[in-house]
Amino acid sequence: MLSRVGIRNTTKDTMATQFWPDGAQLAVTVSMQFEAGGQPISGAGGPITEPVLPGFPDLGQNSFYEYGAREGVPRILDLLDKHAIAMTSFMIGDAVRRHPDVAAEIVARGHEAGAHGRRWERQYQLSRADEAAWIASSVQAIEEATGTRPTGYNNYWIRPGVNTLEVLQEQGFQYHIDDLSADEPFLQRINGEPFATVPYSVHLNDIASFDFPGFSPADYEQQLVDEFDQLYSEGAHRRTMMVIGLHERLSGHASRVRVLDRILSRLRERGDAWWARKDQIAQWTLDHPDTATWVDRDPAPISGLPGRSH
Repeated sequence: MLSRVGIRNTTKDTMATQFWPDGAQLAVTVSMQFEAGGQPISGAGGPITEPVLPGFPDLGQNSFYEYGAREGVPRILDLLDKHAIAMTSFMIGDAVRRHPDVAAEIVARGHEAGAHGRRWERQYQLSRADEAAWIASSVQAIEEATGTRPTGYNNYWIRPGVNTLEVLQEQGFQYHIDDLSADEPFLQRINGEPFATVPYSVHLNDIASFDFPGFSPADYEQQLVDEFDQLYSEGAHRRTMMVIGLHERLSGHASRVRVLDRILSRLRERGDAWWARKDQIAQWTLDHPDTATWVDRDPAPISGLPGRSH
């Protein structure tokens, strides 16, 4: 059946299906980008709006990114401990090499380490061989710092290339998040085998919220509560997932953590929501292929969407 445009839903009886573990009505997943040191030494965006002159390192702007590692990560980890939430942290390889102790602490506190490329660069323009080496480099950095091998991937600015999913699967990844097309995870056949997409949500990303003129932390609080309530309601008859996307340098400020604390306190009152890491959501989807949503797309160069290369 086609439950939504372009989606093939294999569920035989959607009303009888257990959409999530223990009959949960909604899955909620939190992610935090760990990017401090992965940005270019000059030209990265940030709160200092006057551009630095060509040829000079942007020392002030770079200190804004460093704040994420020094202050933001510890504050967010403490917040998640308070609410007993395990999240996924997508880590840039160069950020991990610069702050291996921070990466190790994230994993030691029970969170997933996902890969986020070697540094900020347009991965989609790399050749297949260069992209494979690029991804392997980020994996190596995470393994050396944390002792874990990532199974999930996030591209720079959510832009995979036409070969990315095939390269990821060849390197043992189980899922990626660089797709904005759904409010639930889904499966595709990549290299002939199931590969999971755990879609991202830009409109709930802190960059889109905190950095938008006229949009206050209080607005963000209401937006997240409304999103939760709507998806929870829909979750009575279909599989739904809510994604909360954070950056350590943005959401890790004291006032914003205070807002997030209020939000999580309200959302955690619903006992039948499954708060999960993205690898757990991907694994659940892969373990239940008969009731998962499958997406069959033309090759990426034709469809213009993430998928197989040919």
